[in-house]
Amino acid sequence: MAHEFDYMSASEMRLRVGRKDISPVALTQRALERAGETEPRLNAFFELMPESALAAAQSAEDAVMKGGTLGALHGIPLSVKDLIAVGDVRFALGSKTMAENIATEDAPAVERARAAGGIVIGKTTTSEFGCKPVGDSPLTGITRNPWNTDKTPGGSSAGAAASVAAGVTPFALGTDGGGSVRIPSAFTGLAGIKGSFARVPVWPTSATPTLAHVGPLARSVRDAALLFSAIAGYDARDPFSIAGPVPDVLGACDQSVRGMRVAWSPTLGYARPDDDVVTVVEAAVRQFEDAGAVVTRIDDVFEADPADLWTAEFYAGVGIKLRDFLENQRELLDPAVADILEPALGQEMQDYYTKVFTRYALRDRMTALFGDHDVLLSPVLPVSSLDVGKNVPDSHADRNLVSWVYYTYPFNLTGQPAGAVCAGLSPDGMPVGMQVVGRYLDEAAVVRAMAFVERMQPAGYNHCDFD
Repeated sequence: MAHEFDYMSASEMRLRVGRKDISPVALTQRALERAGETEPRLNAFFELMPESALAAAQSAEDAVMKGGTLGALHGIPLSVKDLIAVGDVRFALGSKTMAENIATEDAPAVERARAAGGIVIGKTTTSEFGCKPVGDSPLTGITRNPWNTDKTPGGSSAGAAASVAAGVTPFALGTDGGGSVRIPSAFTGLAGIKGSFARVPVWPTSATPTLAHVGPLARSVRDAALLFSAIAGYDARDPFSIAGPVPDVLGACDQSVRGMRVAWSPTLGYARPDDDVVTVVEAAVRQFEDAGAVVTRIDDVFEADPADLWTAEFYAGVGIKLRDFLENQRELLDPAVADILEPALGQEMQDYYTKVFTRYALRDRMTALFGDHDVLLSPVLPVSSLDVGKNVPDSHADRNLVSWVYYTYPFNLTGQPAGAVCAGLSPDGMPVGMQVVGRYLDEAAVVRAMAFVERMQPAGYNHCDFD
């Protein structure tokens, strides 16, 4: 049976903790209970951390009772994807090859979430090394979507999305190297934010250091913005880390979109979305026009699909990390992942650097586009759902393990901020996500547009009552 805490927002939790209406210990106990209740059906957690979580919750409660200074996340439970280090906890990256690896210390995002009073209850499932946009790995098996357990929640932040949508915690930390925050957010009706490259520091060094991001998934845009604000900002351990001020994304949640210059692209120039997906997203785009935004349709955002550029960078990086296993213990790896890593490792230097410079040209093209527009809107995915156990939808069988997602990986190449927000439901009752992309360093515009989309929907439109 659902508890009042299960679908409570992080913002309300924080307010009520500060007023001593609810207890951090009670919130944490219920989050752990909810995780246990849903785990047999969802398989969202790689490892729960009840002892350390309850100890942190007790400390948070003591601070409240003593009138101490309370952080922005004080007493709020959250989870951390198993591509992010949590000190003294297993750090397997969804792989049998790393099954017993223990992190020596917290990643910066975890460290900051805890410093702000957040309570980490456990680590969530991921596809192996974040290599698939669906929710399974040889280490943890299949993670399921609470909207329909025959469907994947998407990946690679699979457990993060499934658990948040099912009411375990109000938000979670995920990663995004090619869409892994935005894809599962779309499949599960959540709001997810990938900031500008290096806005949230990434450390230990990722297997894909020029593509990797850490970001929040939440049941509301405001909660995603709250967690993003707590984890963003410079950290010397990440050599790419941005030293400038973090935009006021919380303030952006309340801003009008009147006067915003909006580009709308159903395909980015090459994608093949289902008609039902375009219908839902386009209806949300029209609301921008009704609210006074200036909307321009742009069909050819890109001259060509940049999938090869992304593959050259992402899979080569992971392939280097897993080369010994590819050559000597291939049976430990996800077969689909192993199959796609080998060609990436076979690149010649000349071909690789040709792709590197083409990537820089892609960035220049986006800089020019955002000289005339504040945000770019598109679908997040070409489909509204995908059956568990499948890597690619049947209607996109000519695409590879990641290229079928079409819309997300380009903006890891360009480093621009991008978010996902639920634009409505498809005829089969599954959520459909809208992607919002902004100019580099302008996360506030992304959140401003995401929050507008959320406000325009009926109350509870993206609520999944998983009981």
